[in-house]
Amino acid sequence: MRTVILSALLLSVAIKAESPAVTKVLTLFNDLNVAKNEKAAGRVKKVSFTLTDGEINEYLRHALTVNPRPGLDNMRVQFYPSNYLATLVTVDFDAVERFRPGTVPTLLRPILNGKRAIQVDVRLQPQVGVTTFSVEKASFESVRIPAFVVEQMIAAVASRQAEKFDTTKPIPLPFGLQSIHTELGKVSGAN
Repeated sequence: MRTVILSALLLSVAIKAESPAVTKVLTLFNDLNVAKNEKAAGRVKKVSFTLTDGEINEYLRHALTVNPRPGLDNMRVQFYPSNYLATLVTVDFDAVERFRPGTVPTLLRPILNGKRAIQVDVRLQPQVGVTTFSVEKASFESVRIPAFVVEQMIAAVASRQAEKFDTTKPIPLPFGLQSIHTELGKVSGAN
């Protein structure tokens, strides 16, 4: 009970300083955490949501400001049907090379260095409580980047995060989520 009260108090302080989209996402995270605690206590609290890509992008901008991520500077996402996501990600390629030397192929190093925005389209393959993904296509300006190269870059960056994601295995959905799916301009899910 104390955790729920503390969580609600911290959330109310955070909400006062945030935009409506960030507030909506933070409130969702709080609701999902409360539901997870309820489940641990043997009670069921169902939480479902739908967020637009605009709300997610505003939250991502906020999240990367308050909690910078190694190797990432910026990220925007657009949702499409059938769990397809188009992303524009600013990657610090020099950091990626420091994380895992040789990840950026020698042929691409003249253009993939420093901080560069690349377009990466992925398809999620969600299952109960986890998801995997595949890179459908990727490019920097007009230069196509092979999917396997981008997957290696994603693995290098993911391994450096506090969560220590291993992208070769199914990735747990956060906050006890059991399902997610995308439609044009939005993502939905439930615990």
